[in-house]
Amino acid sequence: MTGNEFRFFLSCDINLPVTFRVERLEGSFSLSKFPDSENDDPTENIIPELYVECALYIDGAPFGLPTRTRLESTGPPFCWNELITLTTKYRDLTAQSQLTFTVWDVSHGEGLIGGATILLFNNKKQLKTGKQKLRLWTGKEADGTYPTSTPGKVPRHERGELERLEKLVNKYERGQIQRVDWLDRLTFRTMERIKERESLKNESSHYLVVDFCSFEHRVVFQESGANFLLPSPIASTNDIVIVWDPEVGKINPSEHKQLKLARSLTRGVIDRDLKPSSNERKSIQRILKYPPTRTLSGDERQLLWKFRFSLMSEKRALTKFLRCVEWSDVQEAKQALELMGKWEMIDVSDALELLSPVFESEEVRAYAVSVLERADDEELQCYLLQLVQALRFERSDKSRLSHFLVQRALCNIELASFLRWYVAVELYDPAYAKRFYCTYEILEENMMKMAAGVNGEEDGFKQWQSLVRQTELTAQLCSITRDVRNVRGNTQKKIEKLRQLLSGLLSELTYFDEPIRSPLAPGVLISGIVPSESSIFKSALHPLRLTFRTTNGGTSKIIFKKGDDIRQDQLVVQMVSLMDRLLKLENLDLHLTPYKVLATGQDEGMLEFIPSRSLAQILSEHRSIISYLQKFHPDDHGPFGITATCLETFIKSCAGYSVITYILGIGDRHLDNLLLRNDGGLFHVDFGFILGRDPKPFPPPMKLCKEMVEAMGGAESQYYTRFKSYCCEAYNILRKSSNLILNLFYLMAGSNIPDIASDPEKGILKLQEKFRLDLDDEASIHFFQDLINESVSALFPQMVETIHRWAQYWR
Repeated sequence: MTGNEFRFFLSCDINLPVTFRVERLEGSFSLSKFPDSENDDPTENIIPELYVECALYIDGAPFGLPTRTRLESTGPPFCWNELITLTTKYRDLTAQSQLTFTVWDVSHGEGLIGGATILLFNNKKQLKTGKQKLRLWTGKEADGTYPTSTPGKVPRHERGELERLEKLVNKYERGQIQRVDWLDRLTFRTMERIKERESLKNESSHYLVVDFCSFEHRVVFQESGANFLLPSPIASTNDIVIVWDPEVGKINPSEHKQLKLARSLTRGVIDRDLKPSSNERKSIQRILKYPPTRTLSGDERQLLWKFRFSLMSEKRALTKFLRCVEWSDVQEAKQALELMGKWEMIDVSDALELLSPVFESEEVRAYAVSVLERADDEELQCYLLQLVQALRFERSDKSRLSHFLVQRALCNIELASFLRWYVAVELYDPAYAKRFYCTYEILEENMMKMAAGVNGEEDGFKQWQSLVRQTELTAQLCSITRDVRNVRGNTQKKIEKLRQLLSGLLSELTYFDEPIRSPLAPGVLISGIVPSESSIFKSALHPLRLTFRTTNGGTSKIIFKKGDDIRQDQLVVQMVSLMDRLLKLENLDLHLTPYKVLATGQDEGMLEFIPSRSLAQILSEHRSIISYLQKFHPDDHGPFGITATCLETFIKSCAGYSVITYILGIGDRHLDNLLLRNDGGLFHVDFGFILGRDPKPFPPPMKLCKEMVEAMGGAESQYYTRFKSYCCEAYNILRKSSNLILNLFYLMAGSNIPDIASDPEKGILKLQEKFRLDLDDEASIHFFQDLINESVSALFPQMVETIHRWAQYWR
């Protein structure tokens, strides 16, 4: 919910009984005597037996019978903690509804302790919720007339520090104040001392604590059947008054009637032969270029519906046409589905849009799946992560999409492995665990039934067992990580402990009983870990760097992390891999490094280890990037003393990542998460901030430090000009696939990835802005060149870089 948004329920819509909890009575008590006591012997100790009488008053008159709590004699303090449910419902309340509370002592007749009254709605007509501390009027029975003579709330001019703190505690318990464990503990201890001090001052005062029922949103008063809020009294102040208009967002009846007449199905015969005029065609072409995130206006929807028959040969128009259908109209929906079946077949990227939450029709979603069936396994794997997330938007657990994914996985063990992991990670989501578990079961049942292949392939049971062993392996790696973290001492001691575990207690990991499919690359069979080549990274989480033997005689190096949610990294690297594929389809290879990432749980996962060094290390040891590359690719006749191939790889990879990090809004870029391979290929790691979020102030549009520009010969060199040319070419290629990228992110809207889950709509709009779809190719080149110049000339990031290095040094 954004800061200027106010979501609420109306009291007239809540068909639930009024409920509250009478918690306790606070204050100092004398066991010998209470007010109004008729005890003849004041020296005799009598144990008080108290109960609370609760009554509802509406507009000053009693409403329903009073309710009493049980007797309580174990105090002080006297704690009832009793839930009271009245017969009256919230929808029956008026703005002047009050609850009265009277405390009685029956240990010596009907002794009156005191009473208090509280309004159920505040002066803003909002229902009061949470804990309420009511001051009892000693010796007085609670008065239900309006206005009352026994108000439970302490008057504003009498409120002190204790009342202020009670109000803050109430907000804290409702989740309106952020929780910080260590600070909360200190605060509550201080508050207890303040309470003790205040209670000594007010020994004669008694307070009744009542807890009112809370709702997901605030409850605003409105009478049943009314279509307006009571007008606020006209004041002479200049305060802005917010008035709720109940008709906002509702359909205008006259416009709706006109729309129904214009879209009447009897016009189908006329519409069939309609052709758009020149201006109408221009308007239609403009609409078809809209990104999938844009909502169509009423006129635009009407225009597409009017010329629906003439648009059937335009495949791009189908998704826009389906957006303008009134699906609640059975006849209109039926005609739309008939036209969809005859429409020109759409592209796979548009089919992804039809799987978004905007389209609820099962027939439309089934049509999208039928289009996806044309995609080969390589393309399908590019979208698999999003297709699993799209299961959230299906109408049933056993949907057409679910069965399609399983059937394709049965034909390809790599797809099966990734599908199993993507679904397994989502089992931690309580809202959709049942749905994902259903897909998991379908995959398991169908795979177990598979017979052995004619080409010597394993039967389904063995294939499934090989995937299950991946989970057993990750569980053992989690256990090792915990053991290694508990070792006291420096990183070297932890490395020794790791190698000791792998060679001793966990020696079965050195040589597996049977080869296991690598979770990162299921086509590769791994047979064990090489202890001598395994290590630990020097960081707070102590990630493991493991070297696995492969059955073909090679090795596979991976990083295993426990304690870090890498689902966001998984998404970003998947996007880098997809964009690399899109660029290569246009014959532009920018030597990107889309290393493999797989989340195996909410806080664990694997990453492919790429031999490389961070720019921070390189610059501290070699002073410049060129000096480092000269060590591996020297060439006296080449540019800057390195081979032309190495420099070209560096320039292209810098261009590729500059464009990609700009589009995805990658934040927190510093010299420690920019890595360089020996062949000159630069790549980024650690994607904790995406879609424009950045912990540093004033980040440049893209991360391009001066050391990278210097390695190209400076801002005036031909190599820097070539770098800018690659950037602009890549930017325009990716702009052509903007709909595909936006659709993939839209399908992630329901995921638990932090930077998307916080505000999916805002994040996707930020992504859309980066493509500058309002510009043509030539204008976008000028725009991007200006961005590069702005980033290079941004001197402020250099200061932040220095601060970051200091922080790393003292860490």
